Amino acid sequence: EKALLECSKEPPEREYACFVLEQTRAELIMSDAKYFSTAKKGETFELKQALNSIKKNEKRDAVKKVIASMTIGKDVSQLFNDVIKCMQTDNLELKKLVYLYLMNYAKSSPEDTILAVNSFVKDCMDPNPLIRALAVRTMGCIRVHKITEYLCEPLRKTLKDDDPYVRKTAAVCVAKLYDIDPELVMDQGFIESLQDLLSDSNPMVVANAVAALSEIHELNPGAKLFDMNPATVSKLLTALNECTEWGQIFILDSLAIYVPEDQRELQSICERVAPRLQHVNAAVVLSAVKVIMKLLEAINDEGYKATLLQKLAPPLVTLLSSEPEVQYVALRNINLVVQKYSTALSNHMKVFFVKYNDPIYVKLEKLDVMIRLANENNIQQVLAELKEYATEVDVDFVRKSVRAIGRCAIKVSGSAQRCVDTLLDLIQTKVNYVVQEAIVVIKDIFRKYPNKYESIIATLCENLDSLDEPDAKAAMIWIVGEYSDRIDNADELLESFIDNFSDEDVQVQLQLLTATVKLFLKRPTGNQELVQKVLGLCTQESDDPDLRDRGFIYWRLLLTDPAAAKAVVLCEKPLISEETDLLEPSLLDELLCHISSLAAVYHKPPSTFVEARSAGKKVLAGADEEEDTVEILGGDLNTNYGGGDLLGGGDAGPASTGVDLLGGALGGLDLLGGGAGGGASSGFKKPAEIWLSAAQGQGLEIQGTFSRTGGHTVMEMTLRNSSQGAMSDFAIQFDKNSFSLVNSEPLAVPSIPPGGSASVNVKLSNTGQLQRQDPLNKLNIAFKATGLGAVVYFSANVPYHTLLTEDGQMEKPAYLEQWKNITEEHNTTLSGVQLSAGELIAKLGQNNVFNVAKRSVNGQDVCYVSFKFINGLSVLAELTIQGGGAIGVAVKAAQPAVIACAQDALATLLQPAAAADPMAGLF
Repeated sequence: EKALLECSKEPPEREYACFVLEQTRAELIMSDAKYFSTAKKGETFELKQALNSIKKNEKRDAVKKVIASMTIGKDVSQLFNDVIKCMQTDNLELKKLVYLYLMNYAKSSPEDTILAVNSFVKDCMDPNPLIRALAVRTMGCIRVHKITEYLCEPLRKTLKDDDPYVRKTAAVCVAKLYDIDPELVMDQGFIESLQDLLSDSNPMVVANAVAALSEIHELNPGAKLFDMNPATVSKLLTALNECTEWGQIFILDSLAIYVPEDQRELQSICERVAPRLQHVNAAVVLSAVKVIMKLLEAINDEGYKATLLQKLAPPLVTLLSSEPEVQYVALRNINLVVQKYSTALSNHMKVFFVKYNDPIYVKLEKLDVMIRLANENNIQQVLAELKEYATEVDVDFVRKSVRAIGRCAIKVSGSAQRCVDTLLDLIQTKVNYVVQEAIVVIKDIFRKYPNKYESIIATLCENLDSLDEPDAKAAMIWIVGEYSDRIDNADELLESFIDNFSDEDVQVQLQLLTATVKLFLKRPTGNQELVQKVLGLCTQESDDPDLRDRGFIYWRLLLTDPAAAKAVVLCEKPLISEETDLLEPSLLDELLCHISSLAAVYHKPPSTFVEARSAGKKVLAGADEEEDTVEILGGDLNTNYGGGDLLGGGDAGPASTGVDLLGGALGGLDLLGGGAGGGASSGFKKPAEIWLSAAQGQGLEIQGTFSRTGGHTVMEMTLRNSSQGAMSDFAIQFDKNSFSLVNSEPLAVPSIPPGGSASVNVKLSNTGQLQRQDPLNKLNIAFKATGLGAVVYFSANVPYHTLLTEDGQMEKPAYLEQWKNITEEHNTTLSGVQLSAGELIAKLGQNNVFNVAKRSVNGQDVCYVSFKFINGLSVLAELTIQGGGAIGVAVKAAQPAVIACAQDALATLLQPAAAADPMAGLF
């Protein structure tokens, strides 16, 4: 050790020497496997004696045994004082082991930890830089408030230490200390010391200072503690070429948040970052891509922008030569890049062609990127590949390939005919799942190109009997209904589906209803009995609110105004967009700023899967109640309000005169609302229903429902074994769905004997893959077990109210601002709700629908509520208790797609025991 340090006078050499020493020590420790052998009885007493031995070797071996026991999970905290005494040693290996023990047990013995402070302070002044660095690192890792004040002076000295290894360790320690006590760091001037280290001569010190400042900036973004300026950026770019790969990542990530002052500086940064694109480490490459993608938007010179985009292509393509896991991460990031700049990789289509030995997750991502890069120049090549993929053995991959052919037809209009011919060739193969997926995509092609490819309908109808999947059935029924005037036997085709109406999936039933009404409107003669039969099935025998309501609406339209019915049902449909699965532009820009992170892999903002580390939501103070009252009501005490929309600003009818908004004339305003906070366990739960019958499940019957319990959506199931043999080793898998729901833990079900049953609750989390389903709350589920002949499939609709989170309550100012900003309002009326305002607020509060404000207008109570779905979409609603069991519901949301979900959730919660007449709440 002494020889190495004496031979290493220069900082870089000394740092390397320190690294070699640490590696050697680590290897020695790893070779001590004998210390992990099973402990004998009474060994704790023996260890205590050995730790107090005067023999150094015996003491060292005892500490190793303690660390080994701690590593395998044994509690050795009773030896704390004996281990601490071993700190006073000049043996570096022993000191490291004691520090490791101390970091692990400091929280459980904070009082005793203070005894070690003097040793830390002494070690921070040791001639050996390794010991100085080790001491300050350990003090930073001990997260005990009582010793933070003792850390300040040693930390201040080590930040200015002569040895770069000590300085870089101290820089990281500042970030750790800030996490424990931010005010102490600010008062002691450690932030300024970190900023001074940005000018350090050693690049690793600079990298660690950047990493520490970035961490502190994330903890407190509003304080602007990491102030980037041209001089700082120049120093960082200089250090970029010399530091290690992880240091480069820290620096590049910090450069990504910097906004250049002018075009010259912007281009200079791009030129100095561009060489990092050739780095061997994939993380460095992606960080460099992130910086350049962030700066591309600000470049005015289109020629220079095109040159930079060309430079991005080779390194991204090179990443696809790595191992599959790296390929997947690269493809997810590439997906974002090509959504923003589709031309960046348009000349590299062949790189994304699927290889036979690619894992399925890589194949699916490559397929997605291929579609995004498809254009008139390469479409023939792409179609040939996709047709080949459609003959593979992997069913999921084949489905995605067939769907991709349809997306090509929609995206590249010149290729539509070739795509349709390819799909027809695939239909002729008579492979069941290929035929069904082809019919689904052909429906979309008909929507995109009306009156162009209808000649193939006869071919599609030939495969009607082979359809058994809800999506394919719904697509085929849509085609039959849309072109019922051209299909001579359309009534017979629809009737074949209607015979099993009650057994069909809801989306199939909805399509059957609409298709039958279309048929009746186009060909009334002879089809009146058929449409009456379907309307009766929908309105009298169905429990699904969407199907029942649509049936009543069609029935009322046909009875009162057939011309209006024809205008509504047979209206010209908007053409479907070329890319329906593109990310929102604002979300895409945000994700591009997070390239090389998990957000770019999930395609979700970090806020959706990382808990915020800043302060929580503020609670309203009683002292501000009067001011807040005025604010939520619009801020004008002289305004006259009628009995209509309190916050919407629309026409509310005749206004009352001289109403004092803060007086007793309005019956008072309940600002806190009396809403309960997320009492999930007492929330409303629908009765269990049979999801999978014994006949469909090869002897396995699954009955279940959903609830909101303990902050999770829970799937409650009862499994019954009607087969002749036992069933065990159960497993469940969820298909992609609208809310990204998957099981958060493996299925734990005991073995079920013949005739037996078992109940199980499955916690769901929204960490799966996103894919829109119809309806949005539909879950397609695969279930397997030992004893089942094959995997069984079923579907279940999650009640929307079980998808509401416990953090959906909005503060009044935010509620008011959103209500005013969202102009579109959706109004419905619920009937048969015999609840007072207080009962309504309490009932909704138990189900995560939170009251924001309540007031009385013209004798009617009006409640303003907010709630949030698990995908982060918030909803605002105004509930007016109109009397006679009627409640007026006005719903607003930034995302229109969530409106129907919100209305269904409110109807489910407020109408579980509504009047028997289902038309009473509609007309």
